[in-house]
Parts: sequence; structure tokens; C-alpha cells
Amino acid sequence: MTIRNLDAVINPTSVGVIGPNRLPDAVFSLLVGHLTGAGYRGLISFCECLPPKSDPSFPCVTFDELASGPDLAIITSGPETAAQTVQKLGETGTRAVLFPSAGYESWPEDTVLAILQAARAHNVRIVGPGSLGIATPRINLQASLTPLPVPAGDMALITRSATLTSTIVSWGANHGIGFSTVVTLGQKADVDIGDLLDWFALEYRTKAIFVHLEAVNASRKFLSAARIAARSKPVVVIRSGISRDTQKWGQTHAGHLAVPDVVYDAALRRAGVLRVDEIDQLFEAAEIVTRVKPPIGHRLAIIANGRTLATIAADQLVSEGGAVATLSPETSDVLSRFARNGTSESSPCVLSETSSAQDYRDVLSCLYRDKNVDGILVIAAPSALMDQQEIATAISDTIRAERKQYGGRKVLMAALPEIGAKTRKTFESARVPCHASPAEAIRSFMYLARYANAQKRLMDIPASLPENFKVDANAAKQLVSSAMNKERDILDPEEVSAILSAYDIPHLETLLLSSPKAAERTAETLLQRKNCESVAIKISSPDLPFKTDVGGVALDLRTPQAVGIAARAMLSSVRMLHPEARISGIVVQPMAQSGYGIELYLGLADNPVFGPVVVFGHGGNSVEVMRDTAFELVPLDLNLAGYQIQGTRVSALMDGYRGHPAVDRTAVAQTLVKLSQLAIDIPEIRELDINPLIATPDGVLAVDGRITIGPPQKVSNHFSSSHLAIRPYPKEWERNLPLKNGTSVGARPVRPEDEGLFQQFFSKISPEDLRLRFFAPVKEFTHAFLARLTQLDYARSMAFIALEPKTGEMLGAVRLHADPDYRTGEYAILVKSGLKGTGLGWALMQLIIDYANSEGIQTIKGEVLRENTTMLNMCTALGFQMDPSEGDEAIIEVTLDVSTAKDSKRA
Repeated sequence: MTIRNLDAVINPTSVGVIGPNRLPDAVFSLLVGHLTGAGYRGLISFCECLPPKSDPSFPCVTFDELASGPDLAIITSGPETAAQTVQKLGETGTRAVLFPSAGYESWPEDTVLAILQAARAHNVRIVGPGSLGIATPRINLQASLTPLPVPAGDMALITRSATLTSTIVSWGANHGIGFSTVVTLGQKADVDIGDLLDWFALEYRTKAIFVHLEAVNASRKFLSAARIAARSKPVVVIRSGISRDTQKWGQTHAGHLAVPDVVYDAALRRAGVLRVDEIDQLFEAAEIVTRVKPPIGHRLAIIANGRTLATIAADQLVSEGGAVATLSPETSDVLSRFARNGTSESSPCVLSETSSAQDYRDVLSCLYRDKNVDGILVIAAPSALMDQQEIATAISDTIRAERKQYGGRKVLMAALPEIGAKTRKTFESARVPCHASPAEAIRSFMYLARYANAQKRLMDIPASLPENFKVDANAAKQLVSSAMNKERDILDPEEVSAILSAYDIPHLETLLLSSPKAAERTAETLLQRKNCESVAIKISSPDLPFKTDVGGVALDLRTPQAVGIAARAMLSSVRMLHPEARISGIVVQPMAQSGYGIELYLGLADNPVFGPVVVFGHGGNSVEVMRDTAFELVPLDLNLAGYQIQGTRVSALMDGYRGHPAVDRTAVAQTLVKLSQLAIDIPEIRELDINPLIATPDGVLAVDGRITIGPPQKVSNHFSSSHLAIRPYPKEWERNLPLKNGTSVGARPVRPEDEGLFQQFFSKISPEDLRLRFFAPVKEFTHAFLARLTQLDYARSMAFIALEPKTGEMLGAVRLHADPDYRTGEYAILVKSGLKGTGLGWALMQLIIDYANSEGIQTIKGEVLRENTTMLNMCTALGFQMDPSEGDEAIIEVTLDVSTAKDSKRA
């Protein structure tokens, strides 16, 4: 149900404790003490249970006396009566229910199902069972079992674990970090992480979101919510349970390599969230992201009062993927007056042990204004020659002044070991993160740098695939369907070759022969070719996936006789060592002439949570031992494929080394995208190996491949049933739109690479039309703004553009953004100035209405300026209801019942 009635969970207008109580006395007393002692401004009541000490200020009633249910009900009874209690509460108006427990509880599946059935009849939201509770300090709501009350702040915390919640809350209380809301989910019967990410993405009081993740239930909903949240504020995730999910499965290298946690890592990276691996890292990330804005890069200037400390910090910065800032000549000139004798005036800059507080002010101000600096780290080791409090005051005062004048996009951090409470408060008051060591400070800065990089990746414009990239998906589908009809789960080598051909992946000629004699004759034919000096033979068996492991490969055979001898020996050995294995024949291939080629590995694996995953890495027999691999969820574009390649060590070899030229990296990236498209088109392909793929300066060549097939697996999705967690480009919505003059224009869904089209389109829109669309004059369309218009997840957001058929010029666009409940969508439309009256706007609106209807979106709404009579007249003709906006008389709110619009169109 996503965000529906979540306000009753997080901001309830009244709270009721519903018995009979089965919690231990100490636990119940703690819950009630937090709830009643925090100053909550709504009504607190007790039903079927007495508050501790029978406090007369809180009414206690029976169910029969309960005329109106509390907004949030805290049910302290057991699972036996839970469904009936939820039913009664829903009938009296309760909108949310919490099942609290001091430790994680897992109720029987039939009990949970009964609870959900009772809840859904009245749209009641369920938190738990096994929840440590909910706290929203802003409204003094402390409906939790944490040892300490949750301190107020601007960080949202979502966890499943009671102990982790208590640990983080206690840490926050001791470090001056508070929370906008804390929710412990427990069993996640209803409210889950995706729901809360949607809520906190829109909650302006929340500046950062911290998530404890074990498993995802609805992957498409989760990824869509995480992406939306991460675009507006830092989302930090720690995942537990990794030790339980490292098992191998499948019949390919891809299946063995794509263990659940690496797929989770790829999914989180794709959504733009920041992942940490340890509790300490979570605390470090919490301190940094709640106090400073992310930098625009990863260049850190370091100043210190000790040469060794500065060097160690710089070394760690580089090892973490950051860079020591290269200062401008002007900055270096200023720093030369403060640098210790015998040291460099560049970063790291080592100050004298006798440097005054004013010296620190001057150095910091200079660094803050240097455009080559994204962040500044001050390391001040204890010294008898300096006053830490004076230094802390100087740092804090300087950063306040510089932020006020130049903004807050530079990060300033301090590493001052053994500081006192007064000094720490000085830093906290200026929102300057203070760390106990340079190493901790470096890690924190890199959290921010990685978050900034993730935001950049979310806005990157992918390059287009070559126009000549054509696939024959139907041929590949027929081949797979035929194999499945024969109840086979592995394609033979010739079928694999045909699949690669259908998706334009260059590969070695592959011939499957039934006997050594046939292999010998085929080799004779191949060896007569001009460019074939030798051949390779391989065993073909559905039961022996890794041919090298069983002696099933012979290379560089130069005569037909050598082929015959090797084939007979190979069959004899395999049959003796693996008598149960089915042998389908001998594969003969011309030997690949690799030259300066590099052996790479490409694969597909099918994850039950997130669907198909593309695998890339160093190829060869040791692919599973080396584990130089990177993973990305389907679908891929060329940008994502490029990032995937960069995430491996073999990427450095691809750039050329010791006389070896660079290989064609673009061809490798294109092959990854082709595999992604294959996974989209044919969900029956469960796993795939290409090992090796030889990359050369002139292109790529697949030498060997393996494909397993099976019934398509559906991942758990909120919006639709699919084998993909991320919705691909919906090609099925490409259309021709008729205009009034009898001509037509092309229309298709927006793609990320359309940013240039939008830039040109807006340049040709009159200022008045822009004002009517955006409700204010628009002077500039930034990359960040255009990226939000063109980079859609196709799950919540859809946009169509109309294109002139001959020139490809953009003529107009319409978009629809669905709310998290996927019931209502907000539309916007704009056509090129001068095209009004042609019927283009009408055609685009009809298209978006058809789309909404097909997706099950019930209502389309929008806001239109009262003076925009053209748009209002079109909305009237389409059947929209018109209502004045309550907040602004200049705006008309328009609303359309999609089912009515469909009926009207049909009539």
C-alpha cells in the first residue's frame, strides 16, 4: 500500500495502547513511560489494559466503550487475537497498528495473513510484528522500547533489528545526533522499507535516511523508492545476513559468481544510495552526512601540525579513491607564509607547532576559496604549544563566516584526538564533524565523495548504441522455445552460436559433430582455409558445464589426424571418469588468433530478488578464483556498462600496457548492453557464460559460450508481474499520432539520451509559454533539471515526446508521475510554440490517458494557471473536473477519472 495512511504511523493525532497486555511488566512499563512521559500533544488512551500505577490522567476503557479508535493503536496482546483486534479497530477508525516487542518476533504465516486481511478491509497499516516501536521526537511521540528516549534531529532511521535500533539511538544521544523519526519494522508484515523511503523522500524535516537492510520483498518498489529518495537526500544502507547467502548455485560461472550480496550491492549502487559495511562506518557516515552537504568532487586539502600525520592521511585518502587537492598558485603562495620550514606549501600543508588560532583562520579562509578544493581536513594533534579550544573556536568561526559568504558546498572536518566536551560542543554548534583520528575523517569524507559520485551517475547521459545494432529476437525466442518444448535446460553449442548471431555478438564458428571421425573431416575442411592454422576441440555435455575441469578441451591442433586422436582420447577419458555424463558430441572451432587480445568474461545470472544480472570480469579458467568481477542489474546502457568495466582490475589492462595497445573498450561495453537486451527479450534464459571474450584493438570475439534455460522467474514487484526489477525502455509504447491536417508525427517514450532534444526544444518555446508551463519565468535549463525530465524509471514516471518524422525535431512532450500508491498521477504537457491548434496537444493527452489506463492508474490530476485558457478548454473537452486551488486563486486544479475518460473516448 506504500505511503497510504503512513501519516498515522509517523504523525498520529492520537495513540491508544490496546490490551490485554502480554508484555513483561518491565517492558510494558518502559513502553508506557516513554509514551506518556515525552509530552506527546495528542490524546493517549488505554483499552483493555491499565497503565502502570493506574495513572488517572489517561483514560482506560473497554472495547465496547471505544467509540472512536485511536489513529495509531499499539496492540500489546498476542497473536491469537491479533486479527480480531485489528478488525475491531479498523471499524472504529484506527488507521495504523503497531505490534511491539522487546526482541524480534516472527509470527506464524497464517496469523500474519489473517491480520493483513483484516487490515486491508479498512486500509489499516501494520508495523511489525516484532517491532521495537516508533518515535517521532518532533511531536514528542516516543512509542518505542529503546532504553533511552529518541533524541530529536533530522535523520530518519529504518531498521528491522531491535538491538541495532537501541545501539544507534544510544550512540546518537551521546554524540549530539538526533532523529526525525525512528521506525523498527520487525517482521515487515505490511509497512516495509520501500514504503518508508517514499515517505521520507518527501518529508522536508528529514535531511538523511539510514536503513538497516536484510532482504527486499518488492524489488521494483524498493529500487524506485530508493532512487527517488537518493536524488533528494543521502540514503545510507547497512546490510546484514551476508554470511547466510554466499552459497553457489547454477550451472555456469555467472551463477556461481552472482551470490546474493554482490547483487544487492549492484542494486544499491544503481539506486544511488551509499552502502556501509560496519556499524562503526554507519556512525561515521551518520555524523558526516547529517552535518554537511556532499562535495562536488573528491579533492581534499589537508593541513596538519605534524608531517607524519599529514602523510598518513594523504596515503589513506589515495588508497580510498580520493585525491589530495592540487592547490592554485595563489593559494600556495599564501600557505608558504605558514608552512613549517622544510615542508611544502602545497597540500598536505604542515603548519608550525606554534601556529596561532589566527594562522588557522587565515589558512582555512584561503583554502575555502580555492576552486580546486572540495573539502578541507584539519589535523591538530595535542601539543603543549597549542590550545585545542582556541583552535576549535578558530575553525568553527571561520567555517561559519565562509559558509555564509560562499555557501556550504565545501566540506570541513577536524581530527583532534582526545578533545574535551567543551571543544566538541564548539564543533557541533558550527556543524563541523570532528573525528578521533585522521583515518576516520578520511573515511567520512569518502562517504560524501561516493554519494556525490552516485548522484552524478544518476544524471549521466548515456551514449547511444550504434544505429546498425539490430537484433533478431524472434529467431532467438523460437530457438529457446523449441529447446524448452523438448524439456531441455541447456542449449547445445550450435544453438548458443545462433543466439549470439541473433544479437550481433561476434563469435568463433562453432560446429558440433557426433563422432571423432566427423570431427576429423570437419577439421580437414577448416584447416584448408587461408586464415586457419589450427583448430580446437571441446567435449559437449549438458552434465559437464566446465570442460577444462574434466579434460574436455584440446587446443592448437594442426592436422586432421591430430584432431581424430585427441577426440578419441578425450571421449575415452571422459566416459571413464564420468560414466553418468551425457555426451552430445565434439565441438570443433578454428583457433582464435588473439594477437594483442585480452581474455575477458561476460555472463548473465538470474537473481530471485532483482532478476537478471550482467557479470563482467577477467576471463579464463580462473574466473571464479580471481573474482575480478563487477555486476550490474538489467537493463544496461553504455554508461552503466562503462562503469561496470571500470569496476574491475582488468580494466587497467584494457587501456594498454608495456607495448600492448588499448583494446576496443566501446565494443566490450556494447556487448554488455547486448547481453542486457537478450535478458530483457528472453526471460527463459536463466544463465549465460561467454568465456573468454577476446578483446583486441579491432573489436571483440566470443570464443566459448554456455546458456541454460528454464521457466521465467518473476521477481517480487509492487507495480506489475515481471522478471525485471528495473523496468526497461517500453518500446511497445512507440506510436504515430494523427494531427488535424491529416498528417502524423512520431511519438515514443523519453530516453536518457534525449537531454539534447529537450535543450533545443526549450530554446524554441516562447517565454510566455514557458511561464504558463512552469508558473514562473525560466532563464536557464541546467543539466540537473533536464536529467530529471529525461531519466525515468518507467515505474513511477513516464513521458512521451512527439518528433517531426523527417528531421527528428522535438515538437512536444507529455509526462505523468504516479504517486507511490500508483493510484493517482500528476500530468504536465508542453508543445512547441506555434503548434497550438494542430491537435498535437490533444493527441499527446490521449496517449498519456491511454497509458494511465493500461497501468491501472485511476486518476490523473494537474494544476493549470487560470489564464491558460487553451489548456483549460482542452481539459474540459477531455472530461477533467475543474476546481479552484485552495492555496492559490490563480491556479485551477484539474482532475480526471481515467475510466470515465476511456468510456468517453470509446463513445
